[in-house]
Amino acid sequence: MKFYHYWRSSAAYRVRIGLALKGVDAQQVPIELRAGEQHSTAYRAVNPAGLVPSLELEPGLVRQSMAILEYLDEIYPNPPLLPNDPVARADVRALCQDIGCDIHPLNNLRVLNRVRSQFQASEAEVSDWNRHWIETGLNALETQAACFGSGQWFYRNQLTMVDVLLIPQMYNAVRNDIALDAWPRLQRIYQHATAQPAFVQAEPSRHQPEG
Repeated sequence: MKFYHYWRSSAAYRVRIGLALKGVDAQQVPIELRAGEQHSTAYRAVNPAGLVPSLELEPGLVRQSMAILEYLDEIYPNPPLLPNDPVARADVRALCQDIGCDIHPLNNLRVLNRVRSQFQASEAEVSDWNRHWIETGLNALETQAACFGSGQWFYRNQLTMVDVLLIPQMYNAVRNDIALDAWPRLQRIYQHATAQPAFVQAEPSRHQPEG
């Protein structure tokens, strides 16, 4: 099993958390996005979309972080990342899509590069774009978190896939110099999760290439 990733990609960070939670030892293959390695012929042969993360199996390929996480959850069922109850599973999947579809894509490197090139946006304007969409998304998640209790995990105080997506998104907020004080429920979850061994093992700085 080979895991293609970029150390600071929040989507790849999600999968690293999933792998660590499941105790799966995959061969890690770093792809340097800022150097354009995702566009190389070699990587396009693995994933024609030229995106990370990708999980190469024997045989086959699983791409897109949520699909990879669901694959891992089916093959390695403990600890479960999705609840057994159908309504609860739908809740968790919807919350994951709030993060993975509504927040993350607008902070993605290729989107930010397009904002720079098409609109000649300054770095200050790109930063403002990032901040706007991160804050908008986290505001909504903070409100939703109140509906599911006040525990150390997002959904009814049980570890689920929501937490696996939330922590990288909050890391992205911190990386963009956004203080987390405005979202006390999310901040509490972030502080709890990032102290857990699997989350520590997946933390981006531990996967930054030397040099």
